[in-house]
Formats: sequence, structure tokens, C-alpha cells
Amino acid sequence: MKRVLSLAVVLVALTSASTAVADDGAGPLGVTVTAGAVAGSARVGVLVPAGRAAHPAGAHFCTASVVRAPYRNLVVTAAHCLDGRGELVFVPGYRNGRAPYGVWKVKRRFLPHGWVEGRREDSDVAFAVVAPRGGKGVEDVVGGYRFATGTATGATAVTLTGYPDSRETPVSCTNKPTVHSPTQQRIVCPGFTGGTSGSPWVNGDGQVVGVLGGHDDGGTTPDVSYSVVLRAEAERLYREAAGDP
Repeated sequence: MKRVLSLAVVLVALTSASTAVADDGAGPLGVTVTAGAVAGSARVGVLVPAGRAAHPAGAHFCTASVVRAPYRNLVVTAAHCLDGRGELVFVPGYRNGRAPYGVWKVKRRFLPHGWVEGRREDSDVAFAVVAPRGGKGVEDVVGGYRFATGTATGATAVTLTGYPDSRETPVSCTNKPTVHSPTQQRIVCPGFTGGTSGSPWVNGDGQVVGVLGGHDDGGTTPDVSYSVVLRAEAERLYREAAGDP
């Protein structure tokens, strides 16, 4: 999980004149707000132990999001969210104990070799295939982001949407990532506490260009978060996972 030294979550009004557009809306850079119930946020949800599928309130522990795939059944999150856990479900668009788009069983997980062999922080991204419901895939119900590798860090602003453990609604923040190292990127967005690991970093073209995790499991403070720079290893893993029916 994302480790934080403080659990304070600060949500402020949209008053800044400095704005950026990414995902579904505009907002001041580096300000965290409660995410609206809009089309893009429906693609983001929580991971929950299967035993709490009917009662997810207080049980969610990580964030994940739907990405486009041929079988319309794929979500992306951080590798440390899927490693060493029992049966899980994914609840897209989760709010206040409710599952407006259903509860989707995780049936297979794809973790990169770098994570499996040594829990390398540069490999902290993973995919989960979810089982269909009523003959439909999760992407049929909520849509999906495009998973993009090889984009330049900070080329555009991105929007992070995630679920802190302490909240039953998601938070969202838009800012420009910066380079932390050749393999890691960082972003300043307050209030991304434990539970936001796996949050997608979505640019204005609807592409996931980062996943909250990586360095220090995503960060040691709620104000600064990290992601693996998505390159060849992430691309190979996506192709493998996307080919699973």
C-alpha cells in the first residue's frame, strides 16, 4: 500500500485561475477535490476482498481502473495491490457502499517478472482480468481508458483519481508529473493517502500514462505520489493480459 506519514486529507474549493484539462474536466493544478460522478470516474473503482463483496464499505484497500482490451475485461493497478492476496473483486464507480456498475470477480492476475522475482519498484504495475457479468465485460458497461507506454513524463497534465482508505468517495487532482529518476515519475497532489495505490494517471487524450505506485509503494506522504515510467516491460505485460479471454 501507499505508505503515508500523515492521514490528513485536504479538499479545497476550485478557486485558482491556473487550470489544466485532463480526463473529464478542468481544475486548478495541484488541488485535490472529491471526484464527480462523471463518465471517466465510472472507470475507476476499488479492489475489495471477495468475502466483503456485498459490503465493501470500509473494506476497500486499493484503486484500479478499466483499460481497453479486445475481450473488454481488463483493469490496471499497482503490482503491490495484487501480490499475495486472496480472492478479490473490482467495484467500478464505487461510492458510499454502493456498486452502481456491479461487482466484478477478479479471475486472473498478471504481474511483471521484475516484481515477481524481486519486488522491484520499477515494476510496480499489474493487470487483472475480471469475469463477465450477464454476458458483458466491464468495459462494455463503463468504458475504458487506453493504456499508453512510451509517453514523455510531464508532456501534459494528468488527472489522478483514487480512493483513500478513509473515504467512501473518490478524490481527484490534476497536475503535471515531473521526472524523479529515469524509471520513476512523481506528481504533487495532496490527500492521496493509503488506498490510492493503483490510481490511474490519465492525460487529456484518455490515456493511462501512469499508475500510482513504484517508488516507496507510491510515496511516504499524502502530498507526493509516484508511478513507474511505463515502458517496454509494462507494454509486454499489457499485451499478455489483453490477450486473455
